[in-house]
Amino acid sequence: MDLFKRLEAEQTRLAQGIDLVNQVDVEDLRLVAGVDTAYWTSEDGVERGACCVVVVDYRTHEVIQTVTTVGQPTVPYLPGLLAFRELPLLEEAIAQLNMPPDLFLFDGNGILHPRRMGIATQASFLVDRPTVGVAKTYYRVGDADYKSPADEFGAISKIAADEEVLGAAVRTRKGVKPVFVSVGNWIDLNTAVTVTLSLVEKASRLPVPLREADLATHRARRHAQNDSR
Repeated sequence: MDLFKRLEAEQTRLAQGIDLVNQVDVEDLRLVAGVDTAYWTSEDGVERGACCVVVVDYRTHEVIQTVTTVGQPTVPYLPGLLAFRELPLLEEAIAQLNMPPDLFLFDGNGILHPRRMGIATQASFLVDRPTVGVAKTYYRVGDADYKSPADEFGAISKIAADEEVLGAAVRTRKGVKPVFVSVGNWIDLNTAVTVTLSLVEKASRLPVPLREADLATHRARRHAQNDSR
């Protein structure tokens, strides 16, 4: 069995463990982590990646901890199988956390995926916490399309395929493109959207943990490139 088929089969197996019964009480949320990963090719021609995890206080949006791991991906890029490249870096990053977050947000998709196994869902089995995918661009699954939500904060347009709701386009800022929220695991879509909107500030359409994680990956890339010179 070639690598693509083997990894597809692993995702299909993991999908049996998806549980969309909500386990998140928003009133009790304290720490929410944002996860982002960036890749680049260094001057020596070697591909490298940086995974950054930023933990924030859900109520105040204060950054509590930022951790970063830089390394070489061990799995090539394969469409729909990105999680296998990112999880080894994520595992190293979360090992540095001082305390486990209550919830993880990922720059990417959850069940909005052909095998319902986007990064947010697949990573849930590693982090052992409820997860949510918040993607900046739309990833079309089969015939699943969406209508643009109304141009007002909090407006949503659900995304469904074969009568199954896979996520929602969510307007986090007026006059700005929506983000695409999908559940990862152990949470429902309404709660995922509520948490996402609660963490958005005027500076960005992204929730604070993901905005900060995105900025952290850019810093990590610059530092790694400077160190290699």
